[in-house]
Amino acid sequence: MGLFKMTLLLLMLCFVLIHEVEINSGQILLASAEKIDCASKCEYRCGKASRHKMCIRACNTCCDRCNCVPPGTSGNRNVCPCYANMTTHGGRLKCP
Repeated sequence: MGLFKMTLLLLMLCFVLIHEVEINSGQILLASAEKIDCASKCEYRCGKASRHKMCIRACNTCCDRCNCVPPGTSGNRNVCPCYANMTTHGGRLKCP
């Protein structure tokens, strides 16, 4: 009976370990994705903004978090869902 319990415990431990390895290997792949040049992307994105410095600051924050900036100087938010869905504490869109 003791051998059966020990074998069952060892088997359960192996399943948990395999599950953890699968989860962590997925995160490593996401973390190793190539970072974009946020400064140049945001400079272009905010090129026509009336409040350039504020636009750059918000865009760089969004780019750092999402690693994506939509193309063009406005619109095209569907290209970067993370960027498009980020909001301020007041519920307004954060990213320009």
